Amino acid sequence: MLTPEKKKEFEEQIRAYVGKPISPPTPARDEVNEPMIRQWCDAMGDELPIYLDSDAAAKSVHGGLVAPPAMLQAWTMEGFSMHEGYDVPRNEEHRLHKLMTDAGYTGVLGTDIEQEFHRYLRPGERVTVNTVIADISPEKATGVGTGYFITTRSTWTDEAGEEVGWLSFRVLKFIPKDPPKPASDGGAVQSKPSRIKPPRGQDNAWWWDEVANGKLPIQRCKSCGKLRHPPRPICDACGATGWDFIESTGRGTLHSFTIIRYPQFPGYEFPIIAALVDLEEGQRIVSNVVDCDPADVKIGMKLQSFIHEDEDGFKLPLFRPVA
Repeated sequence: MLTPEKKKEFEEQIRAYVGKPISPPTPARDEVNEPMIRQWCDAMGDELPIYLDSDAAAKSVHGGLVAPPAMLQAWTMEGFSMHEGYDVPRNEEHRLHKLMTDAGYTGVLGTDIEQEFHRYLRPGERVTVNTVIADISPEKATGVGTGYFITTRSTWTDEAGEEVGWLSFRVLKFIPKDPPKPASDGGAVQSKPSRIKPPRGQDNAWWWDEVANGKLPIQRCKSCGKLRHPPRPICDACGATGWDFIESTGRGTLHSFTIIRYPQFPGYEFPIIAALVDLEEGQRIVSNVVDCDPADVKIGMKLQSFIHEDEDGFKLPLFRPVA
């Protein structure tokens, strides 16, 4: 807890950052280009022809291919190594966060984003971003703790210096509420954090019930026999609504994967091997691969599912390599 004198000095220090660019204007490392547009559209499931089809785009009001406006931030996004932490500040934003962390404001929580796009970008253009610490709110008491809302505003310009879009990003930098006392100090016994539970609804609750019974079910259309996963109310092949299910053998092949190392949430063991698995029945399922060093994971490796039970009793299917 800062004394009133220290608090006044601290606020003067953080207010001095308002209006400062976090770093010099940063040009994009690459021009707007078609391969990155295709990758973005593949990842987002966007099939709009003006982004992907040169002939169709040429006949549109744009007269040629354009980039999705939501890609604007991606053209100047920095690598992960630039955001490993604030212990060795690399820019004014890092210095501000370190100053607040050292004063006890150790928590950080993203709260909201506003953005606006002025025009489409075309292949061959190169944008530059300039990010400014736009505002620091008065100290606020929130549900997670007391702190300050910090707003940064990023502006993108083209090679002629014309603004093409902007993004306002707000985070809460706060002092976390006092954690509960341990039982040895007279506090209540705290349970170990558990993983986030998946949403259950009318269409998928049955699936989780079968998993809780030790099965890996796959929904099947009663009319045409097509298997489908994840569960849904209507068959995409024949439109029928009747269904039952079969029990998968759990044997599968690793189709794709990613290693999740950060951010780390309570209730999970990191790194997490997030996997897309092709079951031998022909369906594809998202899960985790465990009991395997991340360095040994290979696309095409054979996997076998099993039903894992968390300490709180929650069950879910995971996969491990076939010996």
